[in-house]
Amino acid sequence: MAKGGKQGASGVPLRKRPVSAVTIAAANGRMNATAKGSRTSRLQSSLTAQFEASADNRTRPIGVFDSGIGGLTVLKELTALLPGEDFIYLGDTARLPYGTKSNEVIVRYSRENTEFLLAKGIKLLVVACNTSSAVALDEIARHTTVPVIGVIDPGAQAAVKASRTGKIGVIGTEATIASGAYTRAIQNLKPRAEIYTRACPLLVPLVEEGWTDNEIAERTVTHYLESLKASGIDTLLLGCTHYPLLRAMFERVLGPRVKIVDSAIATAAAVREKLAALKLARRNGGGAQSFFVTETPDRFVRVGRRFIGPRVESAVRIER
Repeated sequence: MAKGGKQGASGVPLRKRPVSAVTIAAANGRMNATAKGSRTSRLQSSLTAQFEASADNRTRPIGVFDSGIGGLTVLKELTALLPGEDFIYLGDTARLPYGTKSNEVIVRYSRENTEFLLAKGIKLLVVACNTSSAVALDEIARHTTVPVIGVIDPGAQAAVKASRTGKIGVIGTEATIASGAYTRAIQNLKPRAEIYTRACPLLVPLVEEGWTDNEIAERTVTHYLESLKASGIDTLLLGCTHYPLLRAMFERVLGPRVKIVDSAIATAAAVREKLAALKLARRNGGGAQSFFVTETPDRFVRVGRRFIGPRVESAVRIER
């Protein structure tokens, strides 16, 4: 386990901030077994009333975790929208992919990631993994002392807003699609929407190998999107954080009439709104990023630069 406090992208230690004593136990006790989106919304509403917007809380970092490298697309949008905030990113590279794991394992891994980031004194947690957001978000929120934002609800809202006909395609990992999380979220917003889903398990390894614009990638994307295109969708929601790197390929295969919705952009906007609502936005700051991984930090740095460029200077390996 890496010792000490938060580290910037350059590896220089930054001041570690204490973990807040604020809890959401009262909010958890009032939650009932209704729709997942409703539970999470009520939980965040309770946090608005309970989380104290002190100067100390405002200067704390924002925690972000993913099963590996894909969540860097979310971090990219977060830093673009919130340049003054500090971020701590954890990629569970030793145990990826999450998309093929059982729900029980996904929840356990997600809680362990959350505990690591909470120990760093974060003020808000972003679950930048579609699989964890789909399967474990409510479980994380019930055991967390800070506001939690996943990628499912923001992505669904953006897709509904973008669609003209209500015919929406969703692509993601096997676990994300099997969970039905995006289908439920879209139907809650637009009950008459026609939703067409497709699991695309081969796209993540293609992206991580850097194969985003060659014949193999085009044939694979064409295969996966063929049925969605035939269904007449007018919007495609990217339900995996790796997929934005294939956006040009999706646009080429589907044509100009289909809008591509990236949940990373919508998630960053949701984080900004939450910080404003809780008065937790940092007023001054240069915006530092720290990177932690559970395996192969050198590979993380190399591949991570394909996602967000040279700001990934180093990563600290932690033991699991």
